[in-house]
Amino acid sequence: MPADSLLRPARVSVLIVDDAAAVRNAERVLLERRGYSIVGEADCAASALNYVKCLAPDAVLLDINLPDGNGFDLAARIREVAPDVAVLLTSSQFDDCFYAMAQAHGARGFVPKDQLPHVDFASFWPDVSAT
Repeated sequence: MPADSLLRPARVSVLIVDDAAAVRNAERVLLERRGYSIVGEADCAASALNYVKCLAPDAVLLDINLPDGNGFDLAARIREVAPDVAVLLTSSQFDDCFYAMAQAHGARGFVPKDQLPHVDFASFWPDVSAT
């Protein structure tokens, strides 16, 4: 069982960014079951950047493929406007270079979407209960 599956007193707030509503819903259910607080959902890069500024999430789960941009570039823009936000990139597509690209764009990492149910998100995202 992943270490982050237990509820924390202070929960990490997460913004989910994916253009597919069904995927956002599945990710919301997964994260809420793990004790994360979902502060918003965005279906494009422009909305996601605005939500990061307005909602100040602790973390962002970010799809690489968006209708108005790509997740790598958006991760770098998020880091510029909110350097403390922990970004985790994801995609249903996979290429070995995604791990290095995620790091080069300021993200905490990359996880293929089919691996999300097995991920210990705490290894990527801050533990706000420690602060």
